[in-house]
Order: sequence, then C-alpha cells, then structure tokens
Amino acid sequence: MTDDATPATAAPGADIGYADALGELDTILRELEGSDVDVDRLADRVARAADLIAVCRDRIDAARLRIDTVIADLDADD
Repeated sequence: MTDDATPATAAPGADIGYADALGELDTILRELEGSDVDVDRLADRVARAADLIAVCRDRIDAARLRIDTVIADLDADD
C-alpha cells in the first residue's frame, strides 16, 4: 500500500471531481516543494499532476459549454 490514502489517487481517467483533483494537485505541489522529495517517486507524482491538470481543464471546458448553452437558450427566449 502506498502512503497516499486519499481516494483521489485512482488511475488516470478515473471519474474524479474538479475539487478532488484540485485538492490532490495541491498535495502533490506541497510534496514537490518540500525538501524531502522522494526522487524515486518524483516522475510518478509529476505524471499524476499532469493527469489531474487535464481533468481540471476538461471539467472547466465542460462547464463553459454548459454555461454558453444556458445563456444561448436564455437569449433565444427573448
């Protein structure tokens, strides 16, 4: 078992919410900023961070599309 006890450590592509992804990114950032970074895990943590950033971008893009659709529907009703 790894020392990552949060459910947000699921495999890339797993269904993870924006807030959970952001929280895990924050944890990874704190790990990487620390003076005791485990070099053996460094590449894995950076890769996980990249996956989480992609998840966050996808969530933001999806939200933007939904908002644009709602606004367009409101404009069409006028």
